[in-house]
Amino acid sequence: MEGYRKSAHAVYRCEYHFVWVPKYRYHILVKEVKPRLKDILTELCEWLDITIIEGAICSDHVHMYVSVPPKHSPSQVMKVLKGKSAEYLRKQFAEQRKQYWGMHIWARGYFVSTVGIDRDVIRTYVKKQVESQVREEQMRIWKDDSG
Repeated sequence: MEGYRKSAHAVYRCEYHFVWVPKYRYHILVKEVKPRLKDILTELCEWLDITIIEGAICSDHVHMYVSVPPKHSPSQVMKVLKGKSAEYLRKQFAEQRKQYWGMHIWARGYFVSTVGIDRDVIRTYVKKQVESQVREEQMRIWKDDSG
């Protein structure tokens, strides 16, 4: 089962593509902010048991393709990633306080898309499971009658 992860009570493959931007789409994710943000996001993902499959930090937006345990909703993941990263960046880079009055570095909202198996693949798989179960039941009936 390539690409699947296991937790104590589940086998899963919950992958999301997230994109979010700084407030006013300012190009602030440059110079020393960019590697620091990468470190912060990596630490936060490790803390949440999220696997980063791909990531890109552009000067005015962030892309992350991640595998998330089913105990976390996409909105919860974004709340932690945006909230905590803003908090840490604000503490470390005081000059951002001039551009961003108040507490907000990130713009409201985000983009999220599920990444996964094609719908037709799932339909075929489910259909084959039913067919497989019917075959097994028929084999059991024949074995029971012969004894």
